[in-house]
Formats: sequence, structure tokens, C-alpha cells
Amino acid sequence: MGNSAVLDADAAAARIPDGAVVAVTGSGGGILESDAVFQAVERRFLRSGHPRGITLVHALGLGDNAERGINRFAHEGLVRRVIGGHWTWSRPMQELARENRMEAYSLPAGVISALLRESGARRPGLLTRVGIGTFVDPRNSGGKLNDAATEEIVELVEFDGMEYLRYRPLRVDVGIVRGTIADERGNVSLEDEASLLDVQAVAIAARGNGGRVIVQVKRLGAQGSLDPRLVHLPSPMVDVVVPHPGQWQTYAAEYDPALSGRFRPAPARSDGALLAPPDGGGTVLDARAMVARRAALEVVPGSVVNVGFGMSAGVVDVLAQHDRLDDVDLCIEQGATGGTPESGPLFGLSRAPFAVVPSTTQFDFFAAGILDLTALGMAEVDQFGNVNVSRVGGVVVGPGGFINIVSGARKVVFCGTFTARGLQAKAAGGRLLVKQEGSLRKFVGKVDEVTFSARTAREEGQQVLYVTERAVFELGENGPVLTEVAEGLDVERDVLAHMDFAPEIGALRPMPPAVFSNGPLWPAMHDRSEPSRSTVGATPGSA
Repeated sequence: MGNSAVLDADAAAARIPDGAVVAVTGSGGGILESDAVFQAVERRFLRSGHPRGITLVHALGLGDNAERGINRFAHEGLVRRVIGGHWTWSRPMQELARENRMEAYSLPAGVISALLRESGARRPGLLTRVGIGTFVDPRNSGGKLNDAATEEIVELVEFDGMEYLRYRPLRVDVGIVRGTIADERGNVSLEDEASLLDVQAVAIAARGNGGRVIVQVKRLGAQGSLDPRLVHLPSPMVDVVVPHPGQWQTYAAEYDPALSGRFRPAPARSDGALLAPPDGGGTVLDARAMVARRAALEVVPGSVVNVGFGMSAGVVDVLAQHDRLDDVDLCIEQGATGGTPESGPLFGLSRAPFAVVPSTTQFDFFAAGILDLTALGMAEVDQFGNVNVSRVGGVVVGPGGFINIVSGARKVVFCGTFTARGLQAKAAGGRLLVKQEGSLRKFVGKVDEVTFSARTAREEGQQVLYVTERAVFELGENGPVLTEVAEGLDVERDVLAHMDFAPEIGALRPMPPAVFSNGPLWPAMHDRSEPSRSTVGATPGSA
């Protein structure tokens, strides 16, 4: 097989030296996860104590919060340092970071992918404005997550009067990636995979630094059997091929042709059956549904739209219920455009997409400004309008693609319930009923960690909204400005009393009544008349 060696997983793992910098690719739900190789690395360490002291680099979160993915590396002694974009798929790794049993860093996912590419291409790191003002800015923590992390891996520089961040290059010794088929020369196709992610960037990082590239594949093929346009890694980029016939496309299925773009199901006709009568029966709307419905009203036909994991992903469900998926272009950071995005553990994939590009390229597209709107989550919002999603309750989460996405979007819609831990709210008769208030306030004086910088957003001229089930805020010159309140609520009692700061109050109007019913949501967006003060409740300073 050309210059590429065909080895089993254990033999491949034996080629990883102590102290190596190991870059891997993959995403939640088993997407492009080289788990046979990962498992062999873990098996070798548990048997022999080697490799020891490696640095693990991964852009996106991968694993099952149990055994697979980066959970295989979550052993004290095996990892000395982790630079990760997203950490929530591995509680054991989060625990190692929390207890300072290894050095923990987090950078934006798109930054890590691009940095791998730039490092392998022997350029002096990555120069970008992505991350200015956030926790990765060296004026804050510089991406350091715990006391054990002391190295400065990000620096502030200035060109032509503009501030940038320089992410220092990574010297990668081993890249571990995955494909579908490798031919006899070592050319690798990803033709059956659900995503391309940053396979090329990881391989470039290792090859450019004199390291080796290990590729797990499902099967081997004859030389010349691959469509050259589907060869994602040519043989000069591949050192070791590990066949693994038991490889599944995702944790959910061995192979789903709709996820690889090989099969496009017939479109489902929606004649409104998904929508219940406005005042009749049907599904009772909870707070998450109300947030998604209000956020969806910001989506203008013809928009290029991105949605995040969790509550904000409900925006896609609302668009689908209203047959609006065809009038927008949905772009997911993992590389898909079009189709119907998956939710839950398979978030990051789209069923029957019309384009799939590497995640590294997708982040470049985002930086080029293709996104008209992004809907993302919010764990905390402070008096300045900053948002935290990367450190929640002291637990390391990481930003994933969040920082890259908000940096390039024209409009940012943050989605979240007004309070957390015990909130019980439902819609009835077109109105919001708060049965029980949450015990945790989400609008705080100062966020634990800045994942979104309101100051930078203002400098970039972005439009920013904060959407909850009872109120909507817009980012003003000094912080969040209250602009909408659910009809029937008292501003002082139901909104301001549950915030740690007093926001500026704008020209208040009611949230559209359609948000609180099971009926059609549009054309509610065209009927946004100004309410009287008595409609939303009087409060000092609101006149």
C-alpha cells in the first residue's frame, strides 16, 4: 500500500510516543470518531502506562459522556494538557480539569481547526479578531481553564490601529482521523461519512510538523477504485491505515444514507397538521417552545441561518412546522448547508443536506459574513450584555463554535429561559402563565466567563437580541434594553424583580400573542403594534 502502512489499532497506538501532541477529529454522536484507535491508546496506557504526558487537541466535542470519544484519554498521566473547543461530552475530562490534574485550555472550535491548518502550513499561528473581548483574550484568561494551565497560548497584537488575537502555532506529532475507504496506495475517501469536519486540517498539522497521520477506515479498496473527487486525503498525507470493519457512521446507526447525502427522502407535505388550533387542544407549549417561537420570528425569508445546540435548535422545529425550511439556508458549523438538522446527540448533522464542506471551510464562510442570523443559547447575561455559555456552575463547557459564529453573524439572537432550576411556565389562551419561578437567575451583574463580548459586538455593528419566554431585550449602548414583555405580566414583579441589575427600559411592546398559542406563528411578525403601558404593566422609569 504505497508508503502507508496497514496496521491494527494496537500497532498504530504503539506508534504514539510519550509527550506527543495528538490532534484528533470528531464530533458528538460518534461523527468521524476513530474510536478503535482511541480505545487502543487507552488499552495500551492502562496496561503499560504509555503513552504518558500527551497533549490532546480537539476542535469539537466528541464522546458519549461514558467511555467513547475523548473519554478514552481521560486518565491522569495519559494526558498532561488538553486544548479543546467543547468539553461537555466527557465528564471525566471535565473532572480532571476541575481538580487541576492536567493543564486545561479552551479555544473556539473554528480557531482550533484553522490554527491546526496554519501550524501545519508553517505559518506563524492564526491571526484573527475572533475572541476579542472574550475569555480567550489574554487580557482575560487567554483560554486557560484552571490553575495548572500557565502557558500563554494567545497574544494581543495590533495592525493598522486594529486589535487582533494571535493564536500561537501548535507543533502536532500525531494526527488521528477517520475515513470510509482507503485504497492500496493509502488514498482515503470519506464518501459514506456524515461529515468532513477538520480531517484535512488535522492531517496538515501533523504532516507539516514532521509527525504522522493515522487514519481509521471501515474498509480497504483496490488502487484506482475511488472517485478522485471523493478522495479527501491523498496518500502522501497518510502514514498509517487502520481497517475497522465494525466502524459505524454514528452512534445511532451503522450507515444512514440520508446523512451522507446519498439519499433524499420525498418531502413531507405539511398542510398545517403540525399546528394545533390557537385556542384549542394540542401540545401545551412549555417555556422552551415559547422561546423558540419568538426567536423564529426574527428569521426573514431568504436568510442564511445558523442555530446552536439545545434550546436554540428549537427554531428549526418551528420553521419546519411552518413549511419554512425551503425559504432559508441552514448552515451548521460541522459543515452542512441545507437539509433538516438533527438534534440531541447527533446535533451537527443534517438529513439530506445539499452541501457538505469541511468544518474548517464552514468557519471560513462564517468569517466571510454569510450568516444573516444565528440563534444560540445563553447560560448567563450580565448588565453589559455579555453572555456566558462556556463555564456553567463552575463546570468547564468550552465555547465550541459559538465564538466563531457570533463573530461573523449580522444578527445574533440569544435564546434561554428567564430563570432556571425549577421554572414552570406554560401558555394558555394566548398568554404566558408562570406557575413556579426558577431559583437560579440568569440575568446577573457579571457573568462567570465572557463567551460573547457585547462591547465587540457594538464595535462591529451587530444587532443582538436576548429572547426569553417572558421578555425580549436588545443590546443597547450600555447593555440590555427591555423592549418586549409578555402581555398580562407586570414588568416590576415578573421581570425586574428576577434580575440582578436594572436594565434600560425602551419603548415597551407586548410579545406577539401568537408566540403563546399552538396556532400558526406567521403573519404575527407583521403585526407588532405598540402597546399601551397598561398592557404590559407599569414600572418606574418606563414612561
